[in-house]
Amino acid sequence: MADPAAATITQLKNIQSRTGKSIAELQDAVVAIGAAKHGERRSWLMEHFKLGYGDANAVALFIGKPLPDLAGGAPANAPPAAADDPLDAIYSGAKSALRPLHDAVMARVRDFGPFEEAPKKACVSLRRKKQFAMIGPATRDSVEIGLNAKDLPAHPRLKLQPPGGMCQATTRLTQASDIDAALAVWLRQAYDAAG
Repeated sequence: MADPAAATITQLKNIQSRTGKSIAELQDAVVAIGAAKHGERRSWLMEHFKLGYGDANAVALFIGKPLPDLAGGAPANAPPAAADDPLDAIYSGAKSALRPLHDAVMARVRDFGPFEEAPKKACVSLRRKKQFAMIGPATRDSVEIGLNAKDLPAHPRLKLQPPGGMCQATTRLTQASDIDAALAVWLRQAYDAAG
């Protein structure tokens, strides 16, 4: 599994390839319109450069901050990775007991086919052509899965999210029995929708 810094560099390089503009050029365009709030900057990038939520968010996050070296390395001022496995940092301390739940969900998702795992600070983004799910600890007792799939069936375990967010619905797992047929159907629907 790639470390978060490498995943960010790959994402920024892909943005440059798709838009034909450097990250600095995209940021300069955002600054030129005078948008001060992060959400405004992200929305403008989505509208004007047809970036997805995650890509627009990544560009906006680096405005006013040092960019990673997109020629191959991490930022000069970036701290070294805490561990070889980013999941060790995500599932540390009181949340370490949740790691087996995470691993069991990932084993189920890997049966669907190829996808990218992009570790973030507090979760792992699962992507095909676009993000289809996020998974990470919600509390010390539960793992939360965010699902990007329209028209999920109403279910007491699914919490619908407001429009425009990163996920249409979330669900929480507290035990292995929560990784059931219903969860598999929801994850598969999100996986298939992500192309």
